[in-house]
Amino acid sequence: MRILVTGSSGHLGEALVRTLSAEGRDVVGLDIAPSPFTHAVGSIADRAFVHAHMHGVEAVLHTATLHKPHVATHSRQDFVDTNITGTLNLLEESVAAGVRSFVFTSTTSVFGDALVPPAGMPAAWITEDVEPIAKNIYGVTKLAAENLCHLFHRNQKLPCIILRTSRFFPEQDDDAETRGQYTDENIKLNEYPYRRVALEDVVEAHRLAIEHAPGIGFDRFIISATTPFVPGDLAQLRNDAPAVLAKHVPGYAEVYTARDWRMFPGIDRVYVNSHARQMLGWRPAFDFAHILERLRAGECIAGPLASIVGSKGYHVDKFDEGPYPV
Repeated sequence: MRILVTGSSGHLGEALVRTLSAEGRDVVGLDIAPSPFTHAVGSIADRAFVHAHMHGVEAVLHTATLHKPHVATHSRQDFVDTNITGTLNLLEESVAAGVRSFVFTSTTSVFGDALVPPAGMPAAWITEDVEPIAKNIYGVTKLAAENLCHLFHRNQKLPCIILRTSRFFPEQDDDAETRGQYTDENIKLNEYPYRRVALEDVVEAHRLAIEHAPGIGFDRFIISATTPFVPGDLAQLRNDAPAVLAKHVPGYAEVYTARDWRMFPGIDRVYVNSHARQMLGWRPAFDFAHILERLRAGECIAGPLASIVGSKGYHVDKFDEGPYPV
């Protein structure tokens, strides 16, 4: 099976090319930037470029995108060109090439304003049934691309799987206040119970999506680490997340105290991955408890694959607020 990976110079794209190539798969990597994992350099917004590299392709893993950190540095048209036109080109050429599995890497950011309940309300329990309310051009274009995938499944019978991934990037947090109050590792571990996923587990979700797409036809899945929380925790989570976490993972405070770390005082949403576990057979290995065990064993938070791929960054330039433009 020949697999086309877009965004192959990026964080997830490289991880996918590395993993699939190591398994002996026939992989073609496309990206606008050159890298050791990119076989052809060009833009997916150029349909002729896409067409030239579709020969023999049976599965497409479409990870190429402009991300949230690009909102301040790129025009809205840039987002439309890459995230919508690029996806349309890939879908059109996939139908023409007889592709059997099309996997689109989306984001939990499509939920937008649905993620933050009004003050005084419980934290939000985010499943695939929650109606997205996109709040920026990133969310709008990713949601539009999702809908294009749905259209091509409905009208052209192209098997399409949407993976709405939560945070898996190794870069610093984009909120300056948070970065000022917590260490980077403390922030990332705090996120695992409700809004983060390991790169290794994201790669595995994509591998399973290739396998299951023909049988499923079309579906959307939240790809986030398995939460220890339950719906009955939501009211308390909004105001006292440490107490709820201690109830479900009693040993966490010992590890945190040894490192002078703190859990966030409250959280506003919980991503729920049960649909992906049920339909894809996905079993994410990296949850909060597992990472605590890694720390007890003297290992780092990042898994082996994430450590090899390392940080990609989103911008070459430096900004007043560190790695992010304001």
